[in-house]
Amino acid sequence: MVLVTGAGQGVGRAIATAMAEGGARAVVVNDFFQERAEAVAAELSARGLEAMAAQADVTSPTSVDAMMAAVRARYGALHVLVNNAGNAGPGLIPAELPKFWEMDPADWQPWLATNLIGVMNCCRPAAPLLMQHDQGRIITVISDAARVGEPGYAVYSGAKAGAAGFMRAMAKEMGRYMTTVNCISLASIETPGLAERNSDPERVKKKLARYVIRRQGKPSDVAGAAVFLASEAGAWITGQTLSVNGGYAFNL
Repeated sequence: MVLVTGAGQGVGRAIATAMAEGGARAVVVNDFFQERAEAVAAELSARGLEAMAAQADVTSPTSVDAMMAAVRARYGALHVLVNNAGNAGPGLIPAELPKFWEMDPADWQPWLATNLIGVMNCCRPAAPLLMQHDQGRIITVISDAARVGEPGYAVYSGAKAGAAGFMRAMAKEMGRYMTTVNCISLASIETPGLAERNSDPERVKKKLARYVIRRQGKPSDVAGAAVFLASEAGAWITGQTLSVNGGYAFNL
């Protein structure tokens, strides 16, 4: 039983699909927008795969608790939680962001709420379910911005770094229950959220000059890594960050 947050499009959709195709008993497709969650769940159901749409705002503990209660009522279990919801919540990322010192503290909140607090909101009610059967998995999608810093994305970088640190602590807390906790760190991925930033060919060319593999990532690149960490092959891997980044930055 797999729950993927932010799975109505992009990376989350690819992960949800790959988990279902990889033999998950069921996949819960979460999204901020009900219609997006239902569309992906319907696609999977049409292929004979068990799926459930679950609208919830990960920044709201009440909303997340209601979603987890619905999952528990329908399936009675949870084996894998994928914290994929990110950026500044729903909507596109603007092509340009102000410098940190030009931002009002209120502008920090969507980034912190989605990328750090949202992960905590989901892990809290999920943890008891994951620890019940000695094979739980938590996979959190972070960003290379958390590891190397990204100019123009100071708050986002800090929030993702916070999520990574939280995951390492959770790995130590949950390990005795045979639950693994890991991160997948991404560089630039072709998703609807980056559509505006990727609309300028010269901008993309300049960006890709910093990559060893000179292309942007695809959601399917991430999905394979998530399935690996969720599988039996990942049973003795915990507290780690797997970089899926085309060589943008190396682990040291």
